[in-house]
Amino acid sequence: MSRIYNFSAGPAVLPEEVLQEAADEMMDYRGSGMSVMEMSHRSKTYDDIIKTAEADLRSLLSIPDDYEVMFLQGGASQQFAMIPMNLMKNKVADYIVTGQWAKKAYQEAQIYGKANKIASSEDKTFSYIPDCSDLPISPDADYVYICENNTIYGTKFKKLPNTKGKELVADVSSCFLSEPVDITKYGVMYGGVQKNIGPAGVVIVIMKKSLITEDVLPGTPTMLRYKIHADAQSLYNTPPAYGIYICGKVFKWIQKMGGLEAMKKHNEEKAKILYDFLDESSLFKGTVVREDRSLMNVPFITGNEELDAKFVKESKAAGLENLKGHRSVGGMRASIYNAMPIAGVKALVEFMKKFEMENK
Repeated sequence: MSRIYNFSAGPAVLPEEVLQEAADEMMDYRGSGMSVMEMSHRSKTYDDIIKTAEADLRSLLSIPDDYEVMFLQGGASQQFAMIPMNLMKNKVADYIVTGQWAKKAYQEAQIYGKANKIASSEDKTFSYIPDCSDLPISPDADYVYICENNTIYGTKFKKLPNTKGKELVADVSSCFLSEPVDITKYGVMYGGVQKNIGPAGVVIVIMKKSLITEDVLPGTPTMLRYKIHADAQSLYNTPPAYGIYICGKVFKWIQKMGGLEAMKKHNEEKAKILYDFLDESSLFKGTVVREDRSLMNVPFITGNEELDAKFVKESKAAGLENLKGHRSVGGMRASIYNAMPIAGVKALVEFMKKFEMENK
């Protein structure tokens, strides 16, 4: 069976050689006589897997020693509560709302304290990133929160907000490891791995150690305390062991590809092919202002809902899967994460050209 080009926003395409390696090790992981799926998370073999994964991630992102790396469960959405529970010491936090996930995080934070919406792009259907150079940061805010890349709307912060000395908390689920970043600019960076790094079920949290304390909001469950997980090195309870194992393989793959600089170049090249076509097309158009376009998620429309539906149906038949836009916005969306080959984007553009000719 031939593989299709999978443009899903997540769970998403993974590198083929990673899948092949995992398949080869499925029945017998390196002479252990069992699959990683069946292995005790307390075993020496598994301990090597999780420690190597962390070391490789630290190397890829140049994570300093004063930052903790945690492999957790509950997806990015559980972090919407976990962050205020652990970090809202003054019960005040500032949120920049640039899409559905930032909005959900902002709403969740209101349960735990005063969440201030200090900037938003909801007035234009989240099609741009607001100017964040001089925001009304609350003097007593515990942190400033962003969703750095908006999976649904296809926008990306090209410049981080001026937080005026407050800690920056960023959900990077859909741009994780897509380009080099300076971790020291963040108090917390976290992301669900199911877009760029691995299978659904793992969330990676990278956090300044100074933010991990016993001082949490009353009523915070044991399982939702960062200190519990940090002290236990992500092994407080049974971790999502197989998912972490796949993440570890993806880290090795990124290293082999040349690291994050090479990933950025690869991603820019892919995105340019698609955006260049959208900019000159007479049928299709992108929905995001040019300067805020994501390299990972590219939403586009024809302007006609019936034609959009026809495109989704015919593209699927042509081996281009999961191009339907998010249910909240409609249209189409191509998610072109790290593991999407350039050939996949070229195939998409060729199909779009053909569709345009046939539907003038």
